[in-house]
Amino acid sequence: MKRAFLPLAAAALALSGCGYPALAAENVVSAPAAKRFANEGVGLKTAIFAGGCFWGVEGVFSHVKGVKSAVSGYHGGNAATATYEQTNTGVTGHAEVVRVVYDPKVVRYDELLRIFFSVVADPTLYNRQGPDRGSQYRAALVPVNAEQRKVASAYLRQMEASGKWSSPIVTKVERYKTFYDAEDYHQDFMIRNPNHGYIRRWDKPKVAALKRLYPSHYRAKFVRN
Repeated sequence: MKRAFLPLAAAALALSGCGYPALAAENVVSAPAAKRFANEGVGLKTAIFAGGCFWGVEGVFSHVKGVKSAVSGYHGGNAATATYEQTNTGVTGHAEVVRVVYDPKVVRYDELLRIFFSVVADPTLYNRQGPDRGSQYRAALVPVNAEQRKVASAYLRQMEASGKWSSPIVTKVERYKTFYDAEDYHQDFMIRNPNHGYIRRWDKPKVAALKRLYPSHYRAKFVRN
């Protein structure tokens, strides 16, 4: 099970959340290039992704060129339940998510989607990812504007028709509500805890897959928040 490096955090993580014993390696899929490009204009943009434990989601996007920040947090519930302990009950409506700020001149939203479904999240799994179970670990896309919603919906349809996945696509597009920052000890977790057992077993392979599949998007330096 995952263990953080603060006393209270360690106790919480030992009892629940990201970190059931590892059972099997996650699949890496070369997702199709999007047919519907994102037309996002100029200036930095924000996107939100739910893909299981936020440590790995944050870790991968922190190695993508054009990403300026990747912040772990909660989305789907209300402010009163936006804590790690409460989210991990699985009944708050929250998912562990990552808010990504990026430069669309360097990496478009549709390209982030392709990376996400290639090396981060399995879109065929319902309320689980990797070794983690519960609605808080669902894979979901949370567009923050109309263009992202159109691109996300089109890409999910394209994925379903591609034949790349042997099981049905169950990932959904969710309506944006409010993003709540996760506790400080979750931020930049991969770079701060590179030898953590969960990071080594589940998340470093995702970064390695990013480098292998998308070398033109890969950045060796981890962008810190």
